[in-house]
Amino acid sequence: MQIPKPPNLRRYAMALGVACVAALSVYAWAQTKAPPPTGEAAAVKKLVEQRFPGAEILSVTKSPYFGLYEVQFDGQLIYTDPKVTYVVVGAIYEAATKTNLTEERLRKLNRVAIDELPLNLALKKVKGNGQRKLAVFSDPDCPFCAKLEQELKSIDNVTIYTFLFPIDGLHPDAARKSRLIWCAPDRVKAWDDFFQSGTVPKNDGNCDNPIAATNALGQQMGVSATPTLVFADGSVVAGALPAQRLEAEIKQGEAEAARLAAAKK
Repeated sequence: MQIPKPPNLRRYAMALGVACVAALSVYAWAQTKAPPPTGEAAAVKKLVEQRFPGAEILSVTKSPYFGLYEVQFDGQLIYTDPKVTYVVVGAIYEAATKTNLTEERLRKLNRVAIDELPLNLALKKVKGNGQRKLAVFSDPDCPFCAKLEQELKSIDNVTIYTFLFPIDGLHPDAARKSRLIWCAPDRVKAWDDFFQSGTVPKNDGNCDNPIAATNALGQQMGVSATPTLVFADGSVVAGALPAQRLEAEIKQGEAEAARLAAAKK
């Protein structure tokens, strides 16, 4: 198949049916800048930039697959040969375990420093001993956010930081509801009550609130879907995960965060 010349890599990926998942588009925020490539990797980077003008290449690394290089841009990975004759867009799986190796790699590359998030702008809910951490970007009128809230009921020993992230284009009344919830005397209770009964607090919503700031934060991070979850190790996942997977992701995130902290000592 002859590869058409696209105006940029993102459109090329989209044209082949590979959407940029919101959870993997957080590359622009709180990411450690990769060192500039050298040798053949530097030559690959130059060729990719020539083939795809305007593409912001974040890193070029030799992959363990078929002699290909992985090229990171715009929250995605593509693969190419050393001469950039061919470009592979899509995920690589390990056949034996059915593991999506591309997704695993992206989660490592696109980690967010959760402790550097402005947690004072979020609703803070402590469950059990609260030792574990989870941050969520959520919209009160998002049906998937409502599903996530139900799944979170069975998760214990975690502190949940909820950043109000109303998506006006989809839910025109969500920003108003977010302000009413934030302006309530007990914000966490107001949030829980809303998802339990659909009732909003009785106030005018005119208090100082972080809605504009949390929207700006989400946009800066590339969050474009709700709910979007950030785990303790900085890995980001979009969607209303079922409770069993939530628990597994939280455990994995905590373990990886501890490993990363130990490696810095």
